[in-house]
Amino acid sequence: MYAIIQDGGRQFKVEEGQQLDVDYREVSAGDELTFDQVLAYRDQHGLEVGRPTLESATVTAEVLSVAQGPKLVVQKIRRRKNSRRKTGHRQLYTRVMINEIELADV
Repeated sequence: MYAIIQDGGRQFKVEEGQQLDVDYREVSAGDELTFDQVLAYRDQHGLEVGRPTLESATVTAEVLSVAQGPKLVVQKIRRRKNSRRKTGHRQLYTRVMINEIELADV
């Protein structure tokens, strides 16, 4: 059983027990997040596809921690000017574990 959810402009294929890094949120470890933008849901009975989302489907997840992504280096170089600028950053993510994928009968 899996679901395809949308969060932060990106789509994720999630299964129960899976760990996932989503955009940073001001939540503490142990809190529960609910993703209600479920685009598709698959189980032993078949595939349900939303248009654009499934209104009766929700995915609940438990917040594990805050994680940092890989370091991104940004270099700007102007040719023939001896002008160079090097900066970078590390993006913050919220690491969650998918607990339950639920599709309510309508």
